[in-house]
Amino acid sequence: MRTYSIGDIHGQRAELERVHTLIEADRKRTGDAEAPVVHIGDLCDRGPDTRGVIEFLMAGQARGENWVVLKGNHDRLMHWFLEPFPRHDPYLLVGYTWLHERIGGHESLESYGVTYSDRDRVFRVHADARSAVPQAHIDYLSSLPLTYERGDCFFCHAGIRPGLPLRDQTETDLLWIREEFHDSTADHGKLIVHGHTPVDHATHYGNRINLDTGAGYGRPIQPVVIEGRDAWLLTEDGRVPLPRGA
Repeated sequence: MRTYSIGDIHGQRAELERVHTLIEADRKRTGDAEAPVVHIGDLCDRGPDTRGVIEFLMAGQARGENWVVLKGNHDRLMHWFLEPFPRHDPYLLVGYTWLHERIGGHESLESYGVTYSDRDRVFRVHADARSAVPQAHIDYLSSLPLTYERGDCFFCHAGIRPGLPLRDQTETDLLWIREEFHDSTADHGKLIVHGHTPVDHATHYGNRINLDTGAGYGRPIQPVVIEGRDAWLLTEDGRVPLPRGA
């Protein structure tokens, strides 16, 4: 059972298009036109073209591409800000909001033509954003699923809480968890494929695969193909076994 997967995108449409061409090349080599492509989430923030990323993914799904797009924490942050009354995510650090320079909402809004200064009021930025971002994009972010299961794999954005059945995982953990998940060497029943926490290269840890390779900081996205519990990095020269981590 073959599945392709793409980690955090963070507004990098050109990178997203590039890695899809690598997937298409692998499809041609294998003759498999049906295997799904699972996007791990964080479509938006930090990069220059959140709007373009959402448009690319919406258009592909609308024309029938077998693409799964999961929700990341940044996607929820953007969606919550764009609600009729902006909602704040309590998981953020004290003093942080979606508009904080380290989060990346500023870059997302710029891709829709919305600019502001530190002296602007949030209610004015919110009104401009609600006017500029198409309702279809807001609805899309809102409707993104949290998880996807296929064969031996369980896909989610950040990870899972070890010891809790997969069906009982909370939305907050699926979008935000880090250390408790990363430090666990337990067999989670399925191979957990996730992103959220940047690593130098996509890495297979035995019980999980981390696909966040730092697109939010301008680094290349690294797509993979998974067969059973084995995975390969897709490159211009074909498949390369995914590096193993401790």
